[in-house]
Amino acid sequence: MAVKPSQSAARVLAVLEKVAEHQPIRISDLARLLSEDLSAVQRALTTLAGQGWIRAAPGKPTRWELTARIHATARIGRNSHDLHRRARPLLEALRDETGESATLNVPDHRRFVVLDAVDSRHLLRVVLEVGASVPAAHSATGRAVLPYLPRERQIEFLGGEPDRMDVAAYAATLAHGYAISSNIVVKGYTNIAAPIFEADGQPMGAILISGPSDRLPSPDHDRVGSLVRTAAARLSRGSAPTRTRLSPARAVA
Repeated sequence: MAVKPSQSAARVLAVLEKVAEHQPIRISDLARLLSEDLSAVQRALTTLAGQGWIRAAPGKPTRWELTARIHATARIGRNSHDLHRRARPLLEALRDETGESATLNVPDHRRFVVLDAVDSRHLLRVVLEVGASVPAAHSATGRAVLPYLPRERQIEFLGGEPDRMDVAAYAATLAHGYAISSNIVVKGYTNIAAPIFEADGQPMGAILISGPSDRLPSPDHDRVGSLVRTAAARLSRGSAPTRTRLSPARAVA
């Protein structure tokens, strides 16, 4: 007996395709383009957002856009992704200049994922696979990106309010343009990251250098941080927003 296709699944996929084609887009425009009932499109959007495929774009009225999850899932097509294409030579240059592994990390729902990676040539090195998950809390990637996100997005990534350690690190990111996480996520290793910005000032990811802490000692942090910050700026289509969204007073212990 032939299995009938699922109309609701087909609708969800059609909504995803239209969001990708017209992002950011309002629900009313989606319903018009698909000739679908508004409530049906709303259910499809809720499903996609709940699974991390789409998110509400900044600003009002509510408009929908893709998250980075589609890039992590469809890794076979990553070479055609513009950010990946532009970042590759910069990652290689950073690896050669610092001697350490360089990665391009992007937001994916409530976490970050590695979109591209260039390994250090040292025998002892950090190796991160494309598609690997990067935590938001206490990581250099999270500390590079989260200071520029609204409070509700910070909480979504962290699963709660940022603690005092991260709030202090966010302030340092805002002051210096790069973030450091040393001997926290993985003991004995240091990560230094800088945010990449969209044309509207929203962070779209981060470039990261990672290596053993004895090869990335504190006196070298500013030099390496400046290199990473410069590379991230070359990838950015805009600059950081002038008004910080960080509210240190609301940090929790």
